[in-house]
Amino acid sequence: MPESLRLALDFLRDLNRNNDREWFKANKKRYDAARAAHEIFIAEVLARFDEVEDVGPLTPPETLYRIHRDIRFSPDKTPYKPWMGALIGPQGRKTLGSAYYIQIQPGGSMIAGGLYMPSSEALQAIRESIAADARPLKAVLASESFVRSFGSIEGEQLKTAPKGFSKDHPEIALLRYKQFLAVHNISDEDVVKDDLVDRVITVCKALKPFSDYFYDRIDPAILEKMARPG
Repeated sequence: MPESLRLALDFLRDLNRNNDREWFKANKKRYDAARAAHEIFIAEVLARFDEVEDVGPLTPPETLYRIHRDIRFSPDKTPYKPWMGALIGPQGRKTLGSAYYIQIQPGGSMIAGGLYMPSSEALQAIRESIAADARPLKAVLASESFVRSFGSIEGEQLKTAPKGFSKDHPEIALLRYKQFLAVHNISDEDVVKDDLVDRVITVCKALKPFSDYFYDRIDPAILEKMARPG
């Protein structure tokens, strides 16, 4: 199966160089073949995902993002994303809580998760939890599986202390984060290896405690104000 993802990588590489509707229309059969290969890959991941957690009877189409970009408010008017993405969670790509993002892109394939675009209320709840007791989060970040899969957390940070928190707070390094992301990069060579699905499952297992930390501390009503990458 992973070798078939070469179709996706080749198509996306050419799309990145020819990102316009006329080219896409002329190469629609190539896109259909690349998308089919991507769906097969996601189906194989879903078939084993109960090793990570129970997300219900998801189908690949429920997890996959559209390749068409929303250009209404973007200065970048290229019509297509040069990647294929899927979000695995109880509601597929519509999941607002803990979920697992998988992206196939030449030079940019990854598995990622965490707190991507939190509402102000969600971010405040997480900061208050960290300020009160950062040990649970620090234990996750120091775990062997997290360090092996992700190294450390990523995400936008404030240059100073967030409002309501002292710049001298002992956990100021964590409190300054506006996003809390774990990202595992995958090379193009590794995308087409036979152990790709094994790798995805292993990394998602390592991601689960990190993702759960945040969503266990956010009121479900607040999650409705959170956004996902489109």
